[in-house]
Amino acid sequence: MAVLAIRIVGDPVLRTAADPVRDFGPELRRLVRDMDETMENVEGAGLAAPQVGVGLRVFTFQIDGQRGHIVNPVLELSDDLQDDRVEGCLSIPGLGYPVSRRRWTRATGVDMDGNPVVVQGEGMLARCLQHETDHLDGILYIDRLTGEDKKDALRKIRDASYNRVAGATVASRSASLGSSFGGSL
Repeated sequence: MAVLAIRIVGDPVLRTAADPVRDFGPELRRLVRDMDETMENVEGAGLAAPQVGVGLRVFTFQIDGQRGHIVNPVLELSDDLQDDRVEGCLSIPGLGYPVSRRRWTRATGVDMDGNPVVVQGEGMLARCLQHETDHLDGILYIDRLTGEDKKDALRKIRDASYNRVAGATVASRSASLGSSFGGSL
């Protein structure tokens, strides 16, 4: 297993909708294991394949003692919203803003071996499932911001000092990188 490099806002892979997984072979199993190790290494709540440069519909998660991965997820959402909570993102280091998310979410898909998976929950788990699935659709949490929060986030990302924050984050993560999983499956 290896700790993978996490792509930072501005990388086109983060804005591209991921392709469905069709090959459930050893490459996918290695990707999922490497993503899980990377997520743990950076103490993330979730990690989507585009965040490590792979344009496939798969993500890992670890929330409230529940840990796993979902390949080709499909979300079912409640109509009502939970209270806004501050979200951050491994691909947008150093920033966090309150984001509106649905109260309850069910994600259905399969695991790395093609077996059915259903994960459902409220609160942080629902928020994580929505956030990671957004990544698979080329959406970043800052796209869901409105008003002054959106203006502030975009201003900070454009600011030259943000490049220093992002660069410092990449440099600190680089110390634990293994051989990176490249290309698509």
